Amino acid sequence: MGAFNKINALKRTLDSYRPLPSEAVQNLKEVYKVEWTYHSNAIEGNTLSLMETKLVLEEGLTIGGKQLREHFEAINHAEAIDYVESNLQHPLNEKLLKNIHALVLKNIDDKNAGKYRSINVRISGSEHTPTHFLQVEHDMRELFEWYNNEKDRLHPVELAAVFHFKFVFIHPFSDGNGRTARLLMNLILMQAGYPPAVVKANSENRLNYYRALEQASVEKDIKPFVELIAVCAEESLENYLDAIR
Repeated sequence: MGAFNKINALKRTLDSYRPLPSEAVQNLKEVYKVEWTYHSNAIEGNTLSLMETKLVLEEGLTIGGKQLREHFEAINHAEAIDYVESNLQHPLNEKLLKNIHALVLKNIDDKNAGKYRSINVRISGSEHTPTHFLQVEHDMRELFEWYNNEKDRLHPVELAAVFHFKFVFIHPFSDGNGRTARLLMNLILMQAGYPPAVVKANSENRLNYYRALEQASVEKDIKPFVELIAVCAEESLENYLDAIR
């Protein structure tokens, strides 16, 4: 797996430090919870800054001039991260997925939280038309069959990236698909002993992220998306190593 040589080397180095120092791990978790929440929400249009996200999560503050929904998006995402971390020993299945989505939309859209959509949707700015709502349950069953067949065969980074793509291709929920996809992607990575890979929300990276997803959806070329996620995974491994060395 030549494409993942550097990641494999970094992962071996990280593993050589195990058990990782508990204080460093706790600090990293707190930092990543804020950064992952900020970037994942910002990709979807949330306007809270990184510092504002930190204040909402760690101080319980309300930020003036920001929508209530934006506060809930931050609080919910942090809760979903906690839920992912507490379920790393459990297999990824439909129940786990729906529970994660229910947390993402809690107090925002309780009617649809944790429930597959019952309407057809379009994705703004994309040529891809997601699965017809009557086909969603079938396609999600196929996705989990694919995952169970491939989870011991593919490199964890490729597995996580392709699962993310296949999930958003189906677009099983009426809202919250992107955040849920990134949570599931990182659940897969963390189950394999990797730190979470954070897709940064700066304008260039956000554009590349959506462009790579579009290329995978419309042109059936998933390689650029896997490479983009691999870069994020590599960066996280390097950050973890810097913190514990």
